[in-house]
Amino acid sequence: MSVLLPCPNCGPRDVYEFRFGGEYQKRPGPEAPPEAWVDYLYLRANEAGAQKEWWYHRLGCRAWFLAVRDTRSNTVLQVFSPVETPSEGGSAPLPNLPPEGCAGEAGARQAAE
Repeated sequence: MSVLLPCPNCGPRDVYEFRFGGEYQKRPGPEAPPEAWVDYLYLRANEAGAQKEWWYHRLGCRAWFLAVRDTRSNTVLQVFSPVETPSEGGSAPLPNLPPEGCAGEAGARQAAE
């Protein structure tokens, strides 16, 4: 059984078309102490329930987007581009890519463009 993940640009697609980019975390400022950068790069909440995550549509529109997924049921609750405001309120983050190790070659090419 396959899971459908709705791309904000292409609509529902098989999850195998996508690459998981990890949990969304707010990026520390340039003057942040080294401990803040260690937390940002290596620590994850990994909590049960709704979690905001980065996804890359590698076999489709080649765009990064954010999804809110319930980790207990693997149900996607909401998807949106990084510059949109989610419907649950609050502002969306500025577009910043996940760490380069998550992006792969296609993500690195897209970031360079």
